[in-house]
Amino acid sequence: MTTQKSMVKTYTAIFSVALMTFLGVLNETSMNVTYPELSRTFGISLDITQWITAGYLLMVTIVMGTTAYLLRQYPAKRIHLFCVSAFIVGDVISATATNFSLLLGGRLIQAVATGLATPTMFFLIFTAIPRRQLATMTGIGAMVISLAPALGPTYGGAVAGAWSWRMIFWILLPIALISLVAGQWSISNQPVGNTKPFSFASLMLLALALVGIVYAVSTVGNGFHMWFWLYLLAGLVFFGLFIYTNVHGESQLFGLEILKLTTVRLSTITYFLLQFINIGISLVIPVYCQYVLHSSALVAGLVLLPGSIAGAVTSPLMGRVADQYGYSKPVVGGSILLVIGTGLYAVFQPRLTPMMMMWFFVFTRIGFNSAFSTTMANATTLVTSRQAADVNSLFNMVQQFAGSLGVVLLTALMALFQNNGKGTMAARTFIGGQLDFWLLFALAVAVLVATATNFTLQRLDQQTRMAD
Repeated sequence: MTTQKSMVKTYTAIFSVALMTFLGVLNETSMNVTYPELSRTFGISLDITQWITAGYLLMVTIVMGTTAYLLRQYPAKRIHLFCVSAFIVGDVISATATNFSLLLGGRLIQAVATGLATPTMFFLIFTAIPRRQLATMTGIGAMVISLAPALGPTYGGAVAGAWSWRMIFWILLPIALISLVAGQWSISNQPVGNTKPFSFASLMLLALALVGIVYAVSTVGNGFHMWFWLYLLAGLVFFGLFIYTNVHGESQLFGLEILKLTTVRLSTITYFLLQFINIGISLVIPVYCQYVLHSSALVAGLVLLPGSIAGAVTSPLMGRVADQYGYSKPVVGGSILLVIGTGLYAVFQPRLTPMMMMWFFVFTRIGFNSAFSTTMANATTLVTSRQAADVNSLFNMVQQFAGSLGVVLLTALMALFQNNGKGTMAARTFIGGQLDFWLLFALAVAVLVATATNFTLQRLDQQTRMAD
């Protein structure tokens, strides 16, 4: 009975943080379908409007860089309380914002909550769930963070079409309170502590690096001018300083030694590209539908709904496949499907309709969800149990940075042709969308190459260890 009650509290704890994660990640993309309306309301261009998503993702990325230390230093229950409180405060500010700056400020506060909630969810899974069930539970966790961003535009389009974009925030408040109550009752883990103090210098350098790189890419909408190269160079310099400080300083933000393993490096690259494609295409589709196909915000959001459901079902199923037959089958198989799905958008773009885009997205999402969670779960099996927190923090940070960069780059490429092209807005957006679709296809091919190489190396390593 005691064991059964303990498992109930364990699953409730994971559920409560997963619910908070779902709300936070849903919030990432729920405003994507409102870009045209917000641009008109606040009198700003598309490449400025996109900061409500890109800025959100960027703040999530920075906060996630702290979680390896925080989850070892503080009880997850306290972290959960703080992140739900931050979400509620940011939600109210966003819902009542009278200008774009206030809206962006509220979104950034909510992003702090998401940056803490997502790694906490995976931390509870990695530390409380037996290894024989790890891929399945990681698949369920990944279902949350992959379903939510794709479901976000559907939710946002439905709410904005029926009421207004402000209701997108008000509806989430009572759900956040459910997470608060359930989490404070059930979360009970004890932190193991850190051997080194927190590295504020590393965090600051990392933040400057990420902001510099993302801001540089955001200026592409006005062309590849001198400022683009200066911001990009500054971001890369700060990133180099971050690596040096984090490795050689008296304290660390998180352990980068896990990247000495080639297989972990390839898994990290795969995870980055998968999320770049996931968040990027979830933005491009509704924007393309509205500007080029002249669909409503509701229709643009609904295009993503069947694929979101298909992906939600796929994640835990592929986790079970990985538990029973190994990680290579769902990861490599999913990568192949992703190549086909993104390729369909690029090849058939001149004849795309909302219905075609919907079916292509179903195909793309099944491929993405087959490979996404299993890539992270596989990486945790390649390191020691103490390094699991570092994998958790690094992969979640990489995931959000990939989303931020994907939103900024793909929006900037569209804005580049919108701002500088000729013809109607639809014709200019068509050309930008064409470039986006081919870029996503090329990245999907890179995912397939990385995964095939990764599992070849893992198989060779296993054969060597068996021979010894």
